[in-house]
Amino acid sequence: MENQKITLVDDEGKETEFELVVTFDVGDDTYAILAGEDSEDAFPVKINEGEDGETILIPVESDEEFEMVSEAYDALDFGEEE
Repeated sequence: MENQKITLVDDEGKETEFELVVTFDVGDDTYAILAGEDSEDAFPVKINEGEDGETILIPVESDEEFEMVSEAYDALDFGEEE
């Protein structure tokens, strides 16, 4: 399966492409892990749907929410053996 690419535009109009690593649910919310193409960094975003049906990605900024999402991600089974 080929990884999905997502292009985000910042406040200054600069486009940056990210790879969608995985999506998963935590309670009633859906999150995604995005990874930068040119770095090893990855970060979580919350996925919401706007009134017009448009997908909205909201950065996870609070330490509490980040910890919750990190724990849920760590618990995912990717079918890999150690």
